Amino acid sequence: MELACLDLEGVLIPEIWINFAERTGIDELRATTRDIPDYDVLMKQRLGILKQHKLGLADIQDVISGLSPLPGAKDCLDWLRNHFQVVILSDTFYEFAEPLMRQLGFPTLFCHKLEMNDAGMIVDYHLRQADPKRKAVQAFHGLNFRIIATGDSYNDTTMLGEADAGILFCPPQNVIDEFPQFPVAKSYAELQAEFAKASERDIPAS
Repeated sequence: MELACLDLEGVLIPEIWINFAERTGIDELRATTRDIPDYDVLMKQRLGILKQHKLGLADIQDVISGLSPLPGAKDCLDWLRNHFQVVILSDTFYEFAEPLMRQLGFPTLFCHKLEMNDAGMIVDYHLRQADPKRKAVQAFHGLNFRIIATGDSYNDTTMLGEADAGILFCPPQNVIDEFPQFPVAKSYAELQAEFAKASERDIPAS
């Protein structure tokens, strides 16, 4: 049995924090795991900026409500679902993801949770577990699944390394340079071709 594990932001949906930065004009919020490998450092930076500017969950959800999946993402996800069991492994938060998951047909999503105060301000975040993407792949291996995984950022690389086959999707050049062992897909057609190539079955790429 083969299982497809996908990152979410930058693979199927736009980067939420970048869109929020563009709406608010706060350039510091443009930083993502493409720039800062340590997720805890990144999130503490984000929470500090939100507190400084008195921005809460509702402000972020307002931006998310206007977003759509990346062009071609739904068709690619449907193709994957026709050939694999599919799980989304993301470092986003359930409080962010629901509107975009609805547009994608509610694929299975493993991610994290936010902690808010009574005023709706985000005061903390809670990881499902440390290094969650890699550990999810380890757990799936324990269930005798063969894993093909794709992602675009530093925080995906342990998942890709743990998988039976890992694929970078539209990554920045710094990630390509640091992880040359992974093939790179620069379009959904190329991603489907890489999944078909990595599969132990005869699967057409489109």
